[in-house]
Amino acid sequence: MRDETVRLALPAAGEATERPISLAIVAMGGQGGGVLTDWIVQLAENHGWIAQSTSVPGVAQRTGATIYYIEAMPPLDGRKPILSLMPTPGDVDVVMAAEFMEAGRSILRGLVTPDRTTVIASNHRSFAIGEKIAPGNGIADGGAVTGAIGVAAKTEIIFDLNALAIAHGSVISAAMFGALAAADVLPFSRDSYLDVIRAGGKGAKASVETFEAAFDRVKTGAVGTAAPAPARQADVPSPATLDPDLAGLVARLNQELPEPARGMARAGLRKVVDFQDVAYGGEYLDILNKLQAADRSAGGSAHAYAFTQAAAKYLANAMTYDDVIRVADLKTRAGRRARIESELEMSDGQVLQTTEFMHPRMEEVMGMLPAGFGRWLGAQPRLLGWLDRRVNRGRRVRTYSLPWFLVLYVVGGMRGLRRRSLRHAIETAHRDGWLKAATDAVGTNYQLGVEILQCRRLVKGYSDTHSRGLSKFDRTLAAIKLVERRDDAADWARRLREAALKDSAGTALDGVIQTIRTFA
Repeated sequence: MRDETVRLALPAAGEATERPISLAIVAMGGQGGGVLTDWIVQLAENHGWIAQSTSVPGVAQRTGATIYYIEAMPPLDGRKPILSLMPTPGDVDVVMAAEFMEAGRSILRGLVTPDRTTVIASNHRSFAIGEKIAPGNGIADGGAVTGAIGVAAKTEIIFDLNALAIAHGSVISAAMFGALAAADVLPFSRDSYLDVIRAGGKGAKASVETFEAAFDRVKTGAVGTAAPAPARQADVPSPATLDPDLAGLVARLNQELPEPARGMARAGLRKVVDFQDVAYGGEYLDILNKLQAADRSAGGSAHAYAFTQAAAKYLANAMTYDDVIRVADLKTRAGRRARIESELEMSDGQVLQTTEFMHPRMEEVMGMLPAGFGRWLGAQPRLLGWLDRRVNRGRRVRTYSLPWFLVLYVVGGMRGLRRRSLRHAIETAHRDGWLKAATDAVGTNYQLGVEILQCRRLVKGYSDTHSRGLSKFDRTLAAIKLVERRDDAADWARRLREAALKDSAGTALDGVIQTIRTFA
């Protein structure tokens, strides 16, 4: 049988080393990933290269991280190359990540290799939904990404590109373009990069300044994973700028509380006064003073007054619970609107409208009523059920339309009625029981008292979220009672709290409670 296959002469297009330069950009909505991609393509085409870009949007977290992919190379003897549509693991020259965890995901995808890839990444964080909704601290470990980049990448250029861009009034794409130019991966001059930016017209001045700042920082070698920014200290207004009554509370705080607890107490005092009024701030200091007296009696000076510090923080949180009045107040504040406009980078002439989903339950409505009337209503199941069927349903509220804004503004202004409400009575009783348990414990087991105070972390949010947290809080304190006489009671209290924070369903907490019951 004869082989009649037609064989055509297909000479190699060039040396094996003649291949396109490939760049992968990972960015989220609003970070200018598309603009950066267009700049790189234009840069290559300005030098007669053939360039191709593709993008694959993602919706897995935040607003969805998009992978932009670029291949570029000069034509060979007038022939145009066939370029790939997607990055291939082990075949990417540059990975540019506009957020630190995206650099880690690029490593997991195999896009970063130690013999080839330059990683340009901003080490700031934009938290994923999974990190935000965790009951406890769900923030992923950035140190794991730092270590992985050091192993997986050929070259790394890592610093806070986002902060640099903000400081120059631009967006992170301009900073990443400058870092790319300084990396010398592409055979183009600095002026060629700047020409591309200037051709964009509007906003070019800020983009150029950001580009040059990033370029200079990379060239001077002042890169590498920067240490986390120090926590911002709470501002302490000068006495001249304070309301006289509030100034008196601050002076009282400085006089009555030990120095290690004053910073946290000042922050707590501001939060409590903002929630209600100056008189409520005085109540906060009254309670805190009793707690610090118990702390002193228990030898708190030897523990840097850790009990009082924890009390200053968690007492303020307990006193500023999220009720309907609080939610309405926060949603109608001018500062909230200004923050949203800033995050959206709105320009002059643009109109902002917000629509929010609200689902109040009858429990929230009852909480606003006077305590006596609210308890009476709670004892009328048929009437309560009839009202609940009319209240307990979702609503889409246009926050900044005049009718809904006025409704929320009026509700938010009802704080004067709060301290006579059913919700306040319930919160106060629950708070007092928690503080008594902590005070009783600190006299015999100092660390146990601190751990009980820290259990307040379990209670947060409003509506169903608050109910679930409160349920876990009560179960945790009940389990602590079973081990309070043990020498390792504080350790068990910490394990219970950490288990309760792990999952919203409380499965981990159930496991620890079952373990305690085997020996309690």
